[in-house]
Amino acid sequence: MYDQILVPTDGSPAADAAIEHAIDLASRYDARVHALYVVDGSAYSTLEAGAEIVVEALESEGEEAIERVSKAAEEAGVEVVSSVVNGTAYRTIREYVEDNGIDLVVMGTHGRQGLDRYLLGSVTERVVRTSDVPVLTVRHEE
Repeated sequence: MYDQILVPTDGSPAADAAIEHAIDLASRYDARVHALYVVDGSAYSTLEAGAEIVVEALESEGEEAIERVSKAAEEAGVEVVSSVVNGTAYRTIREYVEDNGIDLVVMGTHGRQGLDRYLLGSVTERVVRTSDVPVLTVRHEE
């Protein structure tokens, strides 16, 4: 049923919960897991100095986040492909799905509601609304 499972991660506990589900599904379906970390440096582009330093720090954080996915997948005997890319998170995730033949996206959600969700936005929500493939959301209670 699933051959290619994408698990976007931001290194948060919500993403970690999604990782467990993605690896379990990949193990059951003999699928490959794709770990993706998107560096969205656009929020820092207005900084006069230091924007490059912030982006480099985010890239380093991304490497650490996908390394955790890779380690967990390898321990479960699941093949993994890891990528750290720059872009707008939900658009980049959508493009990755299209470019890599992804069958399922597994994403964490923080469980925010009301004004918090409205003000902060939700990458997961945008992916759910715009994805052409199924998106499994894993809720993490804070």
